[in-house]
Amino acid sequence: MIQQKQTKPFRKITPTRQTAKKLRIIPLGGLEEVGRNMTLFEYGNDIIIIDMGLQFPEEDMPGIDYIIPNIKYLKGKERNIKGVFITHGHMDHIGAIPHLMPRLGNPPMFTAALTAGIIKKKQEDYPNVSSLNLKVVNFESKVSLGNFRVEFFHVNHNIPDVLGMAIYTPEGLVIHTGDFKFDHSPTTDKPADIGRIAQLGSQGVLALMSDSTGAEHPGHSVSEQEIQKTIDIIISKAKGRIIVATFSSLISRIQQIITISEKYGRKVAIDGYSMRTNIEIANKLGYLKFRRGTIIRPEQMKNYPDDKISLMCTGAQGEGKAVLMRIVNKEHRHVQIKKADTVIFSSSVVPGNERTVQNLKDQLYRQGADVVHYKMMDVHVGGHAQIEDLKMMINLIKPKFFMPIHGNYYMLRLHANIAENLGIPPTNTIVAGNGNVIELTKNSTAITKEKIPSNYVMVDGLGVGDVGNIVLRDRQQMSEDGMFTIVIVADSKTGKIVGSPDIISRGFIYMKGSTELIKETKNKVVEIVNKKAAPEHDTNWAYVKDNIRDQIGQFLFNKTQRRPMILPVVIEV
Repeated sequence: MIQQKQTKPFRKITPTRQTAKKLRIIPLGGLEEVGRNMTLFEYGNDIIIIDMGLQFPEEDMPGIDYIIPNIKYLKGKERNIKGVFITHGHMDHIGAIPHLMPRLGNPPMFTAALTAGIIKKKQEDYPNVSSLNLKVVNFESKVSLGNFRVEFFHVNHNIPDVLGMAIYTPEGLVIHTGDFKFDHSPTTDKPADIGRIAQLGSQGVLALMSDSTGAEHPGHSVSEQEIQKTIDIIISKAKGRIIVATFSSLISRIQQIITISEKYGRKVAIDGYSMRTNIEIANKLGYLKFRRGTIIRPEQMKNYPDDKISLMCTGAQGEGKAVLMRIVNKEHRHVQIKKADTVIFSSSVVPGNERTVQNLKDQLYRQGADVVHYKMMDVHVGGHAQIEDLKMMINLIKPKFFMPIHGNYYMLRLHANIAENLGIPPTNTIVAGNGNVIELTKNSTAITKEKIPSNYVMVDGLGVGDVGNIVLRDRQQMSEDGMFTIVIVADSKTGKIVGSPDIISRGFIYMKGSTELIKETKNKVVEIVNKKAAPEHDTNWAYVKDNIRDQIGQFLFNKTQRRPMILPVVIEV
């Protein structure tokens, strides 16, 4: 049930069942990592979920598209799920929805208008998935679901319509900040509703669950107003084209580039499917504003002087198929780098992408462009609260218990230290991990001994969860030492090798330069097979192939100190 602008206070939430005496909070992702955010709240037979995000693969996960939460715990409990709440429209909070919602029975999903628009558009990429039961809420909405009542408050991030959540339970009020920062002079948003946050704090808060991503950064977050001033200076002085690479969901930055470009009479070309899609949605819902004729297609850029063009595109992280990388590699149909171009990287570097982004910058400089990034000038600010903002949130909420969320373990620990320095006892601070079960009552908290499955579920193409650790280990081995295929033709009557084995090497050795090693390997294979051969179809070829793998693997390691993946193939004739 959603209620708007209710003047009478809700009744106090009391248990509807006598079987449960504690509130259970179960993070399935988002702790010990940045991304894959998903948290369960369980009381009796009622469950609500906050966020359903993905995590991008690490460098040691070749071929993996992304990682989603493990929902094994919810199997058989689908009817208990009363609702799903989404804080905002970033992929680390919505990316797993198409994969998980059908398996959970499509419970009602509550979120704000822009986030709902992004989710709907994303669902179009999955035509065989059933429609979502999406319900749009705002900052005055109140949603009652069994033992839970959820209200919302406004915080700043780098995308509009971010919901902080006040979760009323029979044990008390829990505040979930979502991703947040305090920006007192945002450019495309209103400042965070500090009055509402303080009002929630005055009610007596059982627990605060607060974003930890910025817990290692001192001071306050830089305002978007400061970023706009810096970008204005850059564009006003640029003699050629402006090319801005940023995240497709960074709506506030996109608005800034459009506004400043209009100020200096520049047309704005947009390239990148996800960026075009998000701009279309945000403009339709009134979150982006621009004059008619400002936005053009990339192929129209040639119709205007270079100093009257801005191009916004994806690819700030050096993604191989993104627009900026295609431009640098001279694979873009309409855009190539010119010497007077100014390229702005308006995003921080995602950990693990440092080398790729640096190579991209090198190539841009080689081709004559001027490059500006966030370490040189204030052209980007993160969307997460820094230390002073984190302190402010704790002081406004004044929680009894404190639980840092969203971040690697050291971020959670730093955030817990901040809370303890503000007077929250260490015994009231909960530094948990994915799969932990946190039990809360009015007077106590504990991480139980129960462990919920929270291991990675990897998405590779159409496969969800079918690439496990064994397959990943095989890929890692092939990427490190290559593959060595041995093809054997064997006599079906005697089990002996017919002719000489064929050897195929990929990523291990250069065949033409290793003739002696190949010859020795073939002789070793013949020796192994003939020793194990048995007449009249009695040869156990599975056993023979295992021997080839083990013995040839050890032989090649002794010769090269490398251990490729050995793939024996037997053809009986």
